[in-house]
Amino acid sequence: MKNFATLIKQLDSSNKTSVKVEALTAYFCTASPEDKVWTIAILSHRRPPRPVNTTLLRIWANELANIPMWLFEESYHIVGDLAETIALIIPASNQHSDKSLSEFLQEIIQLKKKTDDEKRSYLQKNWLTLNYYERFVFTKLITGSFRIGVSQKLMTRALAKAENLDEDILAYKLMGNWDPNKISFQELVLDEKSSDYLSKPYPFYLAYPIDGEVSNLGNVEDWAVEHKWDGIRSQTIIRDNQLFVWSRGEELVTDKYPEFQSFIHVIPSGTVIDAEILVFANNNIGTFNDLQARIGRKTVSANLLKNNPVILKAYDLLEWQGEDIRNQPYEHRRLLLEALYKNIQHHNIPFHLSERKTCNSWQEVENERMLAREMRSEGLMLKRKDSTYQVGRKKGSWWKWKLEPLVIDAVLTYAMRGSGRRTNLFTDYTFALWQNNENGERELVTFAKAYSGLTDAEFRKVDNFIKKNTIDKFGPVRSVKPQLVFEIGFEGISLSKRHKSGIATRFPRIMRWRQDKKIEEANTIDDLKDMIV
Repeated sequence: MKNFATLIKQLDSSNKTSVKVEALTAYFCTASPEDKVWTIAILSHRRPPRPVNTTLLRIWANELANIPMWLFEESYHIVGDLAETIALIIPASNQHSDKSLSEFLQEIIQLKKKTDDEKRSYLQKNWLTLNYYERFVFTKLITGSFRIGVSQKLMTRALAKAENLDEDILAYKLMGNWDPNKISFQELVLDEKSSDYLSKPYPFYLAYPIDGEVSNLGNVEDWAVEHKWDGIRSQTIIRDNQLFVWSRGEELVTDKYPEFQSFIHVIPSGTVIDAEILVFANNNIGTFNDLQARIGRKTVSANLLKNNPVILKAYDLLEWQGEDIRNQPYEHRRLLLEALYKNIQHHNIPFHLSERKTCNSWQEVENERMLAREMRSEGLMLKRKDSTYQVGRKKGSWWKWKLEPLVIDAVLTYAMRGSGRRTNLFTDYTFALWQNNENGERELVTFAKAYSGLTDAEFRKVDNFIKKNTIDKFGPVRSVKPQLVFEIGFEGISLSKRHKSGIATRFPRIMRWRQDKKIEEANTIDDLKDMIV
């Protein structure tokens, strides 16, 4: 644990990628095989289930801190991270544990089965005997929330360097549904077993947003144009007549989409398809809000399958006849995909082809982009016809060109403190629009939350206003005097029974502070509904 805590301290003390890679590489060169596996798991979001709820963590930590609970809660709201708060308020210790990271994690896994008294004793004993960074890491492992500004790609780069392995091959090995409690480092990283790759997806290739004028990309004839669909990015794998569906978040979601079982024996084995999962009801593409009804469900009911059926909207082919074809030009992969679709389209399966658009000028590309909302897409994808399918986010060959966001003027009504470097500022805001109530009187109805889009100076000014104009407090939330108007942008909008406003917005963020407007000039819920296509 001492070595892992030291690593976290090094990673936490720098924003430079080179420093983080160097620290990770040095760690992987010296850590035990067991600790390496768990470090890979932690940094790729494969943590053990949380054994203790956060309410008990706060109560038991506060017992050791011996301070009023209100002071603990206020400290937590200011610090913004529970593990960091606990590490700070418990009396300091200069000791450290000789137990390894993997030993601690085995204990944490077993802790879930213990009684509350046993959990309390275990936690308090370790809190008192670990130094600050060890205590912080230990509590992070308990809470199951371990975000420290290190991407899986960065971790993979460092591990490849330490083990002298090809980074792309290693990224492929680390994908999939492996259990850090059951697999060894040798099996995970060093061994080569073809059977292990039956269900494994390839690392996804991600696009950058267009920077500058689209015409700067050169000749339009060199680019393939298609719509950027607003669903779940996925890879559908058919190998050995078995089906596997992976989300971009590296989650195996096969059981969530039973419609795709019909692909077996229709799509040949040895095929991997890069595609978007979309709701498709009554021959129309649904909204992302429609798709959310399928996300996170442990079981898919017959009613859900009927009301929110899904399709696979395919746009690339990564494996064909059992051969990895990612190094083939996009144009070649696409022709193979189109031939596959032509051969199977007479089957009644939920497999659609993402249509390529023929554009002879950048103006025609722009015209197609303006049809995006009508097409239920976010904009366009531009792919060089000669591009290979790469790993991760790379500039040059794939670009996404989204529509400008929808915008509306809304009133700030609630605020919370931010996180990280903004823990001392109120930067997380709730916004409202006007609506007539049953008595015909105008009232503000909340519709969205946003926490990005202002400059640091603007955040400080708004924070100062909030502190001077707080109406009421509800734990970490402050009700604010409605006086400030902001332009809020979002990617999409749909009706929703789950929201008080009756509307769900997609990716809301602050576009600008409308200091030129009074709250009476803010928009209404009806204005928002009029934007629904």
